[in-house]
Amino acid sequence: MARIDDLLQDLKSGDLRARTMAAYVLGRIGDPVATEPLIEALKDRDGRVRERAVWSLGRIGDPRATEPLIGALKDDDWRVRARAASSLGRIGDPGAAGHLMEALVDEKRGVRWMAVEALGRVGDPGAVDDLIGALGDAVWSVRSRAAWSLGRIGDPKAVDPLIGALKDDHAYVRRNAVIALCRIGDLRAKAPIAGALDDVDRLVREAAREALERLGSD
Repeated sequence: MARIDDLLQDLKSGDLRARTMAAYVLGRIGDPVATEPLIEALKDRDGRVRERAVWSLGRIGDPRATEPLIGALKDDDWRVRARAASSLGRIGDPGAAGHLMEALVDEKRGVRWMAVEALGRVGDPGAVDDLIGALGDAVWSVRSRAAWSLGRIGDPKAVDPLIGALKDDHAYVRRNAVIALCRIGDLRAKAPIAGALDDVDRLVREAAREALERLGSD
């Protein structure tokens, strides 16, 4: 406990390095006693401290951090916003879903990626339409993670858009679309997945073979 007390004191230090390190190490320790001080650190004038405080709040997973982390989705520093989305996904409070959906239009791809992933972890079916929209994001990594999240949620409404994603120009998107369709388990996807057996990318072909085995061969 003495070490935690020292770190909590460092969190208020005038030395930037001490505050940054304290915000990080408190998350590594994971003691919920640090939750309120880390929430207070979200007001730090330096983005590096705020980012590490947001990360640590996600590691600790205390639901008390949900509302402050929702607030951090509006931080001026995109790294803080991205980390806040990730931490909200780790905590998994469905009440954060609407705010994460708003983050899907953030100007920074890193924020959109984290928000898409967090929505998959939260698992709110109300996010399906927005995640389907994210399949059309200009950045392939966001599209790929949108497919992953749709698979985790498992709503059959996503089947047709995911079938469309099998034609994406990036292999990782196509692969995650195959995996998502397999997880949803709708037999409408069997023929489109079978078409992916001829994909130019080996990983997509392997995912398609495994998916068809799981869905049944007839």
